[in-house]
Amino acid sequence: MKVKVNRDSCIGCGACAAICDDVFEIDDEGLSTLKKEVVEEDQKQEVLDAQDSCPTGAIEVEE
Repeated sequence: MKVKVNRDSCIGCGACAAICDDVFEIDDEGLSTLKKEVVEEDQKQEVLDAQDSCPTGAIEVEE
């Protein structure tokens, strides 16, 4: 599974990093960034939960 963050849409609320801090973090600009783009199967549900929690829909997931 591949993950992307659209930084133009991100408002830096931090929900993604709170849900799945192995994949997402908030950078020095206050926006979400990825620690890794390819996600292991055991983290799939956390990433999908982070995607669902994003208020601006800035997280894109590719199977």
